[in-house]
Amino acid sequence: MRDTLIGALPPALVEDAVRRTLAEDLGLAGDLTSQATIPAEAVATATLSAREAGVIAGLPLALEVFRQLGGDVSFDPRVADGAPVTKGDIVAVVSGNARQLLAGERTTLNFLNHLSGIAAHTHKFVEAVAGTGARICDTRKTTPGLRAFEKYAVRCGGGSNHRYALSDAILIKDNHIAVAGGAGKAYRAARAAAGHLVAIEIEVTSLDELAEVLDAGATIVMLDNMDNQLLRAAVKLNDGRARLEASGGVTLERVRGIAETGVDYISSSQITMGARPLDLGLDVEIQ
Repeated sequence: MRDTLIGALPPALVEDAVRRTLAEDLGLAGDLTSQATIPAEAVATATLSAREAGVIAGLPLALEVFRQLGGDVSFDPRVADGAPVTKGDIVAVVSGNARQLLAGERTTLNFLNHLSGIAAHTHKFVEAVAGTGARICDTRKTTPGLRAFEKYAVRCGGGSNHRYALSDAILIKDNHIAVAGGAGKAYRAARAAAGHLVAIEIEVTSLDELAEVLDAGATIVMLDNMDNQLLRAAVKLNDGRARLEASGGVTLERVRGIAETGVDYISSSQITMGARPLDLGLDVEIQ
């Protein structure tokens, strides 16, 4: 398990996301099906289990779902976020008022399926580059409104977070360079404007641009859409002066070869946008 490396989700974000999601699912009248078919006093126990191998992420959200629903429902996790699971493993046991338990079923699974899918997919990339020294990073390509949770899931899978938002750091991309009039000029302008604690990364697409920004004093450089031969040449030209990040066209099939070129970081939107949900099920038995 990687729980000591993951970091906590801010409670306020968890509470707000669960509140909005429950309101979306329950509407004004609540769970009409359970109200019509389940006695108000009925209790039930549900087992949340893995139907395939993967990595778990999102348990704080599941806990909050049943806390907000009330009705004396307990959610007992049997693993921690970041834990690998195999098919048939029990993830949690939920017990208490049957109506409230069923009311929270879909919201719980929606969070856990989605985030565990990202964690599991990230872990495949992390395993693929093991031993190379390269770190797998996410991007800002996330589901609107779920960025904090998706980046948390990346950490659960053993990956690292790139900047969270536009306000975190300066990342000079090709469009900034085009408007600014050149890579070196753009970097110098950013360095003059930024505070001493603000990180600056600049994207380059050629060895000439790399040389230009290194001469300007760049310390973090993104190598965009370079093939492995060009990446190796960039690493040689850099000669340890800056930290290098490979980005663009990164797939699970390519990532090992990219890592072996000697870059420090590999960022990919695939780990968030290309992940499918992990198959988890919540099976309920009325007592």
